[in-house]
Amino acid sequence: QVELVESGGGLVQPGGSLRLSCKHSRAITSTFLMYDMAWYRQAPGKQRELVAAITNSGSRNYADSAKGRFTISRDNSRKTVTLQMNDLKSEETAVYYCNSHSGSVNYWGQGIKVTVSS
Repeated sequence: QVELVESGGGLVQPGGSLRLSCKHSRAITSTFLMYDMAWYRQAPGKQRELVAAITNSGSRNYADSAKGRFTISRDNSRKTVTLQMNDLKSEETAVYYCNSHSGSVNYWGQGIKVTVSS
């Protein structure tokens, strides 16, 4: 069964915005509180890379390319992490993956496509 359910991808023009959401569908709230959460992306022909991360205590970390334009946040009561992406660039076209991990437990979402094109 799917642990992480992603939504919000699609087509956007360069300079536009998208908001990705990821719900931890099976975790109870107390378990979700233990997870560090992150968004990765994989562009065609490239390796998967970290975009943004947020720890279980709320500390955030961003790829240099995302700083100042992307914001990661979490809503523990809804077991959800979101990625607000502004001023998107064509080179950010990729499949975006949600990730949750705690100790040896590591979950990946199925990925959601983001296309930045005019």
